[in-house]
Amino acid sequence: MSFFSGIGLGLSLIIAIGAQNIWVLSQSMAGANRLAVAGVCILCDVSLILLGVFAAKQISDSLPAIVPFLKWGGIAMLLYLAFDAFKRAWQGSSGLSVKHENKQAWQKTAMTAFAISLLNPHVYLDTVVLLGNIGALQPDPMLFAIGACVASVLWFSSLSLFAPALSRVLSSPLKWRVFDVVIGLILCSIAVKLYFITA
Repeated sequence: MSFFSGIGLGLSLIIAIGAQNIWVLSQSMAGANRLAVAGVCILCDVSLILLGVFAAKQISDSLPAIVPFLKWGGIAMLLYLAFDAFKRAWQGSSGLSVKHENKQAWQKTAMTAFAISLLNPHVYLDTVVLLGNIGALQPDPMLFAIGACVASVLWFSSLSLFAPALSRVLSSPLKWRVFDVVIGLILCSIAVKLYFITA
């Protein structure tokens, strides 16, 4: 159960991550060093997820009184992200504008991916804070962390492999509105499950 919760939450957060995800999608669809982009994003995600889950677990083991704060903080962030997804779906403001840029060295693309991944505060909120807090409350934090890491590998690998097809599908604002509604529903369902973990 923890493993699949990790995959579900991991995917929903990666898809809803905002500016970083839009850049990755655009680069992948433009064919700009897709493997370098995917590899860097996976490395950053996996490192931060593991750090978050196991740092949060150590804190909660040492300070049991902090567990309720982790629980309610996680629920609040999940509901906020769900609200944001529903808001985007209502406004229909997502969609992608793919620009085919000149080919550049993979090293430069990789450094840009590192910068966008690690200088984006949402990445830390999603991986270290949110996934970490929820992972610490799971029956099996290790399986949850593995599931979240698998979600990252699946998502970014899929972008690398299927970018040409995605450029036709995800460039439509209507498709993204449906996508955002699904994301919002997933986040709400996980918030409810988190409530009952330690209720």
